[in-house]
Amino acid sequence: MSPRGCAGWTLPSNKDSHDLATNQPLKSFLFAQYWLRLPDYNCSKRRVRQDNECSLREPNRSSRNMTSVLERGLKPSWSWLGVDIYRVFHLAAVFGLTCVLLKVIQLYHRRQELIKAFSSFPSHPTHWLYGHVHELLQGEILNKTELWSQKYPYAFPLWFGSFSAFLNITHPDYAKAVFARGDPKDNVSYRHIVPWIGKGLLVLHGPKWYQHRKLLTPGFHYDILKLYVPLIADSTKVMLDKWEQLITQEKSVELFEHVSLMTLDSIMKCAFSYQSNCQTDRENSYIRAVFDLSYLVDQRLRIFPYHNDLIYWLSPHGFQFRKACQLAHRHTDKVIRERKESLKDEREREKVQKKRHLDFLDILLHAKDENGAGLSDEDLRAEVDTFMFEGHDTTASGISWLLYCMALYPEHQQRCREEIKEILGDRTTIQWDDLGKMTYSTMCIKESFRLYPPVPGVSRQLSKPITFHDGRTLPEGSLVAVSIYLIHRNPSMWKDPLVFDPWRFSPENVSDRHSHAFLPFAAGSRNCIGQQFAMNELKVALALTLLRFELSPDLANPPIKIPQLVLRSKNGIHLHLKKVL
Repeated sequence: MSPRGCAGWTLPSNKDSHDLATNQPLKSFLFAQYWLRLPDYNCSKRRVRQDNECSLREPNRSSRNMTSVLERGLKPSWSWLGVDIYRVFHLAAVFGLTCVLLKVIQLYHRRQELIKAFSSFPSHPTHWLYGHVHELLQGEILNKTELWSQKYPYAFPLWFGSFSAFLNITHPDYAKAVFARGDPKDNVSYRHIVPWIGKGLLVLHGPKWYQHRKLLTPGFHYDILKLYVPLIADSTKVMLDKWEQLITQEKSVELFEHVSLMTLDSIMKCAFSYQSNCQTDRENSYIRAVFDLSYLVDQRLRIFPYHNDLIYWLSPHGFQFRKACQLAHRHTDKVIRERKESLKDEREREKVQKKRHLDFLDILLHAKDENGAGLSDEDLRAEVDTFMFEGHDTTASGISWLLYCMALYPEHQQRCREEIKEILGDRTTIQWDDLGKMTYSTMCIKESFRLYPPVPGVSRQLSKPITFHDGRTLPEGSLVAVSIYLIHRNPSMWKDPLVFDPWRFSPENVSDRHSHAFLPFAAGSRNCIGQQFAMNELKVALALTLLRFELSPDLANPPIKIPQLVLRSKNGIHLHLKKVL
């Protein structure tokens, strides 16, 4: 019986053995193949020997001899369930390399298109891989772009990596050209916030945006807004009572977190008639979720790999974001569901329609278009979440920086305090009619908005080509960002732009100014629908704060400005508070 290998292999002949002896790598490979493919022993019942030996199974007829293996390059037959795994791996590798090659070609063409689109706009030198990202550190981005705007007036490209860029607009003439159009928000940055706030007024565009804007506008009529003033005053007093417990001679108070809780409390009272107690109950899961979501959205915008959905959803921060979204949505759904249930009762519905204080949610639930159609459940939640996001964080930023300006410039602080005392007289609270009389205080609020705009910039994706006043153009699909922060500090529009001067907003000075030099609430058809609500809240907070405290800056801990969805301070806003006698 000739020597046989196992599992279909023929043992090498003497000649083959001689060849193998002179080829060590080949010998090692065949040795491994020979011994790793173990023999298949089968005890045959028909040929059982007395010593219980098991015979070797005869090899499969399709087995190849060693010569054929050598001729075919020693390729083993890897198969599973009749499938040649080696061939599958080979095809997968070819497919993967093809995909990578196509992606490289796509990115190359994308970069060439961007270079061509921005060819008329010089910019600060870029890194071949990072673009400008490595220079725009979190605490330096505003200072760096302000420096570059002096060298490249009107507008300059900002590159985020090699394949993403937008035109950063720093002049009112360019801003006017953009805001005169109805371009949608860009799909690069705003899409990251959609899982939280849904497709509400902030991100919608086209006919659906127009429908929602028309349905929501009655909710911001002055007859509705004036009923919110006592609610805002109540929330502000809770915050001021907390500050009285915190003030000491040596230690300053960090304002931003307290103000943010206060504005959130005001929004929930005014918009949803919801008593949250969030200023005293900081462990509330919904309040924590809103704070976490604001931070996580900004974090995703800053970390470039997180722009990829797959990478982000698999990351710990993506998991945290989804969890916070679920908490926020559960709370919103509960508020809407409970209000709907109460409106099912006929008497309750009549009571709501007749009551003096119609809140934002009432108006959403009763809103109908010309065809009698209301908002869907999905649209309702999107608008509620959008109002929560836009209504508390932006106003908190505005109030915090306003109080910082009052602390820096005590002469303006004192003049505002005197004006407020003259308006209120012996009263300790503020009413709707008082707000229109706060002339100098309003000028100070606007000057604070100029230096520290709550929303530092807004972006658009061009739905068609645009031509600016100087003849330079951008093609359809380009991304543009209107830098409100830099326009407000543009020396060609503002004399001594870094000086705090409320008289810039006196009636005679305003009339001679460029229509788009001051943009705290953007401009055009997509301007902020809640700007009057925000102004009212700032006036109430300023008046009640100055009646109770004198403010002074913590010189050892100055704020570091960062754009984090809204304008924040990296290290908080720290002020010394002293009780007014």
